[in-house]
Amino acid sequence: MPTWEEYKSEAKSRGALAMELFAVRSIPSGDMDLVKATLPAHLDYQKKMEAAGILVMAGPVSDASGELMQAEGLIIYRAENLAAATAIAQADPMHEAGARSFEIRKWLVNEGALSFTLSLSSQSVRID
Repeated sequence: MPTWEEYKSEAKSRGALAMELFAVRSIPSGDMDLVKATLPAHLDYQKKMEAAGILVMAGPVSDASGELMQAEGLIIYRAENLAAATAIAQADPMHEAGARSFEIRKWLVNEGALSFTLSLSSQSVRID
């Protein structure tokens, strides 16, 4: 297996985007009252990270059946390196309070598409 940096270089050389982001799986500790109590501070933190250009996307993830909400989340950050992304995740009030733990991985974005409609008169955006 190639190293991460070797693979990233190969991806760039073949014309892939090779944009390195950081994927955080935020896992509830089991104390749902603590999760609920920490949610406002967590959402405020997410808004601050978004405004700073650090937060790419975030939101809850269902259970494996797709039917139940289990208070698990997926967060995608932009950061200089894994250590910086880890520090950002550690500062999330959910993780600081112990309401959730987290796992973090580098994510190399190579393919995909995003579409959106920006309506100036209604000042709205729709993501397709």
